[in-house]
Amino acid sequence: MKLFISKWERSFLSSPGRILIIGYATLIAFGTFLLCLPVSTNLDLHFVDALFTASSAVCVTGLTTVDIPGTFTLFGKIVILILIQVGGIGIMVLSTIFLFSIGKKVSLTSKILLRDTYNLSQGKGTLSLIKDIILFTLVIESLGAVVLFSRFYSEQTTGMGIFYSVFHSVSAFCNAGFSLFQGSFTGYTHDWILNLTISALIILGGIGFVVLSEIKNLLFSRRSFSHLSLHTKLVLSVTVIILFISTAAFLLLEWNNTLKEMTIPYKFLASFFQSVNARTAGFNTVQIGQLTNETLLLTIILMFIGTAPGSCGGGIKITTFATMIIFGVSRFFGHGSPQIFYRRISDASIAKAVSLIMISFFVITIGMILLLQTEIGKVSHQLSRGAFLELMFENVSAFGTVGLSTGVTSTLSTAGRLIIAMMMFVGRLGPLVIAIAVSRHGAEKKYSYAQDDIMIG
Repeated sequence: MKLFISKWERSFLSSPGRILIIGYATLIAFGTFLLCLPVSTNLDLHFVDALFTASSAVCVTGLTTVDIPGTFTLFGKIVILILIQVGGIGIMVLSTIFLFSIGKKVSLTSKILLRDTYNLSQGKGTLSLIKDIILFTLVIESLGAVVLFSRFYSEQTTGMGIFYSVFHSVSAFCNAGFSLFQGSFTGYTHDWILNLTISALIILGGIGFVVLSEIKNLLFSRRSFSHLSLHTKLVLSVTVIILFISTAAFLLLEWNNTLKEMTIPYKFLASFFQSVNARTAGFNTVQIGQLTNETLLLTIILMFIGTAPGSCGGGIKITTFATMIIFGVSRFFGHGSPQIFYRRISDASIAKAVSLIMISFFVITIGMILLLQTEIGKVSHQLSRGAFLELMFENVSAFGTVGLSTGVTSTLSTAGRLIIAMMMFVGRLGPLVIAIAVSRHGAEKKYSYAQDDIMIG
């Protein structure tokens, strides 16, 4: 019996995806325990709310069922900050750093997990990647905290001003969306420094550590944009395009709604800030529940797309979205293969993109059906108008680890909160990682069937 368990353990732990699942689940459990302690809260906190908050922090989402500023003590807020930081840069990175520090070698499994998680090419060493991750995290978060302190020092005591600056800098760079202010940043709609600083931190945390590393090398070597890898070119160009289109769309759709009372410069600022946050972070300077239906639909699409691979954000990733767009355009114009920047996208990348989108759509659909059942039940559509869009928004926000909400999070039932917590967990790890982790790989077939065509369209 003991031998059987030992073999099963070796088989289970041999999968990098399963190790990642266990690591994040353990961190969530530990965070839940800490948040349940009396020293963490100002009032009695239900276990499900503690679990939800810990899951949201570890999965860098930002959805909350309780009021963070009023519910948690300074100790509880520090626990949330640590969960955000560890969840943002990844458990395996921290464990690998620990192994390096005590002089042990990193296992092949850990190297594979790091390479898959951060889109690491074969030519870049694991240690080099980890150094870059830690360097970027410390430098960017520190700079962000310094700039934010210039805004918070006059509103708080020196000690709390530093804590508020560090907390929001870490939360922004890790794309978590947690805020220590009621209503997020709705009280800072006209603050250019805060809006642009938070936006910059979110963008830098959302393009991925590999892209940041290549940009650093490019700046020091004084090379041109053409020397960047296809992955980095695609991430940077698609990020700029999406931000431009979404900012213009938000400005147009909300001009006479949530932006009505603002002057033109502040309308542009608010539109840009929400466009940045819609893909991953979850901060807001306007009331999300007051947005038009068109804007909510646009935000759902942006949340589904998400950020870049190997970043702190979620979603299907912008490279997946870009790959499918390029593939569709290439087929429309009759090109033999999808190509961009004088490079052909591999068949393996296209197959992975299709699989990821299909699995993501399936996960969101299942989550939506369960949410409708727990929150609406058998109530007719006429008696629940508006609830579908709100729950869909909440569901995609959890899957994309974004954290934006129309205001229904705190009204969810216990079952609904558990469903959203699971959606955050799946969204953080990625549906493809979940599928690989729980699947059993059989022997590869030595044959293939004859090819045939079917009618499409």
